[in-house]
Amino acid sequence: MNAALTLPAASTITLTVNGAAHTTTACTLAQWMVAQGLAGDALATAVNGAFVPRTQRAQRLLAEGDAIVTFQPIEGG
Repeated sequence: MNAALTLPAASTITLTVNGAAHTTTACTLAQWMVAQGLAGDALATAVNGAFVPRTQRAQRLLAEGDAIVTFQPIEGG
């Protein structure tokens, strides 16, 4: 069975993005990234200190007061 993700109605919320206040109507991290014009493959993301893999951004709901951090992924080793 494939259950569809139900998103809340769009309303404006305030987030902290890389240390600065930011308002958005995006419901998910993926929607927020698209609205900001951010390339998903070029950035790593965390919400409230927890890493969010690219494959989970569309399911990661945003809420009032969430803190988003975007950063360049470290490659190599």
